[in-house]
Amino acid sequence: MVGWDQYLYLGSNLPCETALARTRTLGLFPERIDASPYDFAPDDAAYVQRPADADFWARLHWTVSSHRAVFLEEVFAANASRWHRLTRNNIETVRGQLAPRSQLAVWPDLLTDVDTAVAALPGEGLVEIVWEDEDGQITSMVVDETQFAAVTSQLAGARAAGVVSMYAGEDLPLFTAVLPDSDGVLRARWQTEPTPSDRDWAFLKTLRRGQVVTGTVTTIASFGVTFVDIGGFTAMTNLPELSWRPFDHPSDVVSVGQEVTAEILDVDMVRERVPLSLRALQEDPWPQMAQRIGQVVIGPVTKIVPFGVFVRIEDREDSFQGLVHTSELDESSRDVVEVGNALTVKFIDVDLARRRIVLSHVQALTSTTDGWP
Repeated sequence: MVGWDQYLYLGSNLPCETALARTRTLGLFPERIDASPYDFAPDDAAYVQRPADADFWARLHWTVSSHRAVFLEEVFAANASRWHRLTRNNIETVRGQLAPRSQLAVWPDLLTDVDTAVAALPGEGLVEIVWEDEDGQITSMVVDETQFAAVTSQLAGARAAGVVSMYAGEDLPLFTAVLPDSDGVLRARWQTEPTPSDRDWAFLKTLRRGQVVTGTVTTIASFGVTFVDIGGFTAMTNLPELSWRPFDHPSDVVSVGQEVTAEILDVDMVRERVPLSLRALQEDPWPQMAQRIGQVVIGPVTKIVPFGVFVRIEDREDSFQGLVHTSELDESSRDVVEVGNALTVKFIDVDLARRRIVLSHVQALTSTTDGWP
């Protein structure tokens, strides 16, 4: 391999004395080195380079499915790169054509409105212009403001184009990676500029299912999902995982800015999602409900439905409710019961699988009435 410093590096596990001698006779100066100059050595010891492994390709497939098409930038030598437009049908074909140990960057698809792409050119500075011609040929060129006019004229017949700033931090790909060797070991000497997605990937690699984490509630979405910041990554909690007990809105359980402790239900490396459960760390009250079968209580009617009424069976805001079917209502109460009326009921069944409590008003009247439990 020829390095960036124009030295030629050769590796062998065999004695090379004859080769060394011949090299010297040619007027060259061979020198033994103990390690490959291509071994990955990040500037920051804590930096974790993302490999183009199975997780990477699974995420790429998912990204293409979500966006319909993306561009893959393949850098295989200093200042040498190729661009590939990826669709659902050609990912594996392109993958087989990539240079070993190449640096990969996944970018959003080019703009089909070429005029809009051209309008994105800055007043000055270094940019890479990428365009696709009518034959599907992809070309890229690094230019500055002195060359904008000339390159723009070349885009006249393009069917798609894009502009990428060459300055660090200005334009970032969706995510990056480096191709490992066939044994899965990352040996390339590339160090990509980490994107937000790459940082999320590195953090997700430290998580595991069943792990208990602490975070801060950042958002309670209108569709019921609660978002929690766990070390700079935004995890999510769906409605059923907030509490075992009934509630009308997530804000009844948590509030923005509140610190919560939860269990990780899964670590999805493809979608980069981490679902959390607060209730996994809470005691399940339903087995205790099952022990109350036969107990008689008095509770207010909370809702009237065509097939019966619901009654609150605990004296607390997040109380469970049970159903008194119409057939279990005393005849004298069926037509006059209203929301808010106190009703004496008896536990006759607790369905743990479906989380349902069945009550009877008729049977309660024949039993000794207790107060609130």
